[in-house]
Amino acid sequence: MRRLPLLACLALPLLALAEEPVTEQPAQAAVQASAQPPAAHPELEQRLADSERQRAELAAQLAAQPAQQDNSQDEARIARLTQENQRLKLQLREAQANQPPRLLSEQQAWYVTGAGTALLAFILGMLSRGRRRSRREWIN
Repeated sequence: MRRLPLLACLALPLLALAEEPVTEQPAQAAVQASAQPPAAHPELEQRLADSERQRAELAAQLAAQPAQQDNSQDEARIARLTQENQRLKLQLREAQANQPPRLLSEQQAWYVTGAGTALLAFILGMLSRGRRRSRREWIN
């Protein structure tokens, strides 16, 4: 019988129990970080204040930058793309107008293909028959 899959199913929980136990080192690291001397806190507060000041300066610069310049660039790009689109549509119409008319429609082309196949089959049948005339027994 199949004992291997059954044995594997029974061994999986044992392997899970045999894993290395989780230690509480992350909690200990958090306790040690909070127990650091208060001398590090003013430095962090100073860095935070500098970061906030830089953020405020950058936000002010961004607000002061003329938004109209961005809008005018977008409008110019849109106008250029619209012009190019119209030019391409005109070229497409001209190319379609200058295209020579088709000799046969798709339906006519399939009809001609079928007729050619039938004619070729008739000619090959006549050639494969040979020159001798066989007597037709059904006429008698």
